[in-house]
Amino acid sequence: MQQYPSQLLEKAVDELTRLPGVGRKTALRFALHILRDTTDDVEAFVDSISRLRHDVKYCKVCHNISDTDVCSICSNERRDASLICVVENIQDVLAIENTQQFNGLYHVLGGIISPIDGIGPNDLEIDSLVERVKTNDVREVILALASTMEGDTTNFYISRKLKDTQVKLSVIARGISVGDELEYTDEITLGRSILNRTTLDT
Repeated sequence: MQQYPSQLLEKAVDELTRLPGVGRKTALRFALHILRDTTDDVEAFVDSISRLRHDVKYCKVCHNISDTDVCSICSNERRDASLICVVENIQDVLAIENTQQFNGLYHVLGGIISPIDGIGPNDLEIDSLVERVKTNDVREVILALASTMEGDTTNFYISRKLKDTQVKLSVIARGISVGDELEYTDEITLGRSILNRTTLDT
């Protein structure tokens, strides 16, 4: 194991390696960069991380990240409130927004059903989705989940929960390869998948 000339440096490296995809060499480069930076810049960096952790909210409507109780997408009157796109996580919202092909609202589940990982329907924001559909004038729900067995299982479960409503259910077109995650799909393919969505066969 690499020896460090400072325990404080070693502690900083240890903490930075907790970030996804950051190994010890990268963490060391980050830590040394922070040491070379100005005090003001480092304090601004630390403050932004602290505020992110303590002050960020989750939209009470769609569960997206927000600075306010209701996010800027849900509160935008120019968006089509009758169209809800269901996604696994916040990264998927960002990916779809970058396509500029969708003008409805979102619903972030916070994951997908995966028994092997101990994630069941009650761990996700599925009941709140059903409540949104039942209490609002929603005409279509687009299920934009990963093309995996877990994604398909979640699609099926949601379709069963919404079967007594009059809402149209659709899934994004399979221009996305089976097993692919939305956040890693290029914007053109993802945009076309939204536009060419198909009705879900329940």
